[in-house]
Amino acid sequence: MNELPTGTVTFLFTDLAVSTRLWEQEPDAMRAALARHDFIVREAVAKHDGEVVKGTGDGAHACSQPRVGRLVRRSTRRSHWGPRIGG
Repeated sequence: MNELPTGTVTFLFTDLAVSTRLWEQEPDAMRAALARHDFIVREAVAKHDGEVVKGTGDGAHACSQPRVGRLVRRSTRRSHWGPRIGG
């Protein structure tokens, strides 16, 4: 693990909503959605000198400099998740 950020730190917790049902009904689409989620989180956290501390299977725990949460929200809202996951 890299050195964790210091000073004012943002703790980020993500979770893919209704993932259990989606894994059961659309496993291929969920694999792609989870990969996309993980990429968005890793990239946003890295841009703000942070660290993904733990993957949770359908989410992540991270710490970073402020504004990372806003960047992740914006990126996930703009991302194409596919018609089976969220349009």
